[in-house]
Amino acid sequence: MAANGPALTVLLNHPAAETYARLIGERFPQVRAISAPDPERLERYISEADALLASRFPVELFDKAKKLRWFQCTNAGVDSMLPIRDRAGHITVTNARGIHGDIITDFVMAGVTMLHWDFRRFLQEQAERKWNPRYVAPLAEKTLGVVGLGSIGATIARRAKNAGMTVVGSKRDTSVPVEGVDHLFASDALADLLPLCDFVVLAVPATADTIGLVGAAELARMRRDAFLVNIARGNVVVEAELIKALQTRAIAGAMLDVFEHEPLSQESPLWDMPNVIATPHVAGSPTNYTERVFSIFGDNIGHFLKNEPMRNAVDMGRGY
Repeated sequence: MAANGPALTVLLNHPAAETYARLIGERFPQVRAISAPDPERLERYISEADALLASRFPVELFDKAKKLRWFQCTNAGVDSMLPIRDRAGHITVTNARGIHGDIITDFVMAGVTMLHWDFRRFLQEQAERKWNPRYVAPLAEKTLGVVGLGSIGATIARRAKNAGMTVVGSKRDTSVPVEGVDHLFASDALADLLPLCDFVVLAVPATADTIGLVGAAELARMRRDAFLVNIARGNVVVEAELIKALQTRAIAGAMLDVFEHEPLSQESPLWDMPNVIATPHVAGSPTNYTERVFSIFGDNIGHFLKNEPMRNAVDMGRGY
């Protein structure tokens, strides 16, 4: 790099690229920011980038990214980079964890309440002008299980405990207690956790170990009156087996924000199931998302320029 060249060249592959470029220019005038919201500009400029901001890593362009030393993911999950992680040890990976916990927890608690009260039935009865009162047990008498007690899962656990629920959860390291969790299970003890739960919330990162984590055997361990809530990744659940369990009422129902293939196919039976609430991958989308990400990204530009440890660095050996 020439002595009078930019201190850092950042490629912005995101629909909000222009906003990120403006924020960078205001705070770091010495940094060159290239807006590349489309695939053509991404491919054109990837060879010039020292850093990349994007929601997914473009593995198909990895060999062209000769100068790349840092990838800032705008999501919490960095599973898009897993296919080339063995070749990308020279790239620092950071994510946006920490900005999703509260909004995802809002979503989960709203979903748990809607499933518990069968709000889909209430809305149908309202549309049909039917008056059908019924009794419902308090949520405080129910047990919620959180599979994956990272920053998001731990926030869900605390909120559920504040609602008076019994909370169980699983994580790799069980040596340290988690606030709000009454019973902590190891990550390989899912079969023991599932039968205890009225609600099972999946909050694990997408890694090689969690793909297909919940399949036929795990669904069979759930109670017939239990509900599944997935705010992790669609491939954590074997979708065909889940559909079968929902159709046969092997479990009571599900709230799904993520799917194996997105957008969800128009032919998917999940659209029409009376015991399913399906949403378009919105649980982790708070307002002012760009500014929230930039609070991390901007700090990390400063750290990068000073060769300091980065905020939200990801251990790519673990995948999160």
